[in-house]
Amino acid sequence: MSPDLACVLAVLVAYLLGAIPFGLVVGKAWKGIDIRQHGSGNLGATNALRVLGKPVGVTVLLLDALKGAGPVLAFPALLARLELPPPGWLPAALALAAILGHVFPVYLRFKGGKGVATSAGAFGALHPPAFGVALLTFAVIVAGLRIVSLGSVLAAVALPTAAILLDGPDLAFGLERARTAALVLVGLLVVVRHRANLARLWAGTEPRLGHRAGPAASSEQTAPDS
Repeated sequence: MSPDLACVLAVLVAYLLGAIPFGLVVGKAWKGIDIRQHGSGNLGATNALRVLGKPVGVTVLLLDALKGAGPVLAFPALLARLELPPPGWLPAALALAAILGHVFPVYLRFKGGKGVATSAGAFGALHPPAFGVALLTFAVIVAGLRIVSLGSVLAAVALPTAAILLDGPDLAFGLERARTAALVLVGLLVVVRHRANLARLWAGTEPRLGHRAGPAASSEQTAPDS
């Protein structure tokens, strides 16, 4: 197998792994509930927490993060062991593929989540220091205001900003330009996917963490989360 073909296959597998809808799978297996029909209709950990409780929500969070981190950590090492040296851009491409899989899953007609937990896993593996800054941003906002969507949006902005500042322009836009591009693209994607949440924040109707959710109220609130 050629190195180029191996890279293409690795990116494809990363997408397929990212596309696994753990919120749906775990909700049905654990509680027999399709969380798309409850709460906000979101597939992510936040809605799973509100609808199904803490154990299910934490499980979904960890699995969504793992499907982002796994390809970034494992696939380049596997190719190296197979004596197919991975190019420098591959980890960033794997991270992006896993996140796009979550947001646009082939298994659910490309209607997926907002990519927060999967992005956290992928970029936690890809750039740990910048991820630490983003995680701190998220934690401060959620602890203070108990609004997960706002914490997610600000963390998505903090992640590429921190990476560029920590790396410096020469590295960020030189040797690591593929990583920087992936960080910026995913940050923009997370913000765009939260546009309904931002509208509710402006209107003062965005739910806070700890609010127990019932059946999905309307189609306006069914955009999948994290």
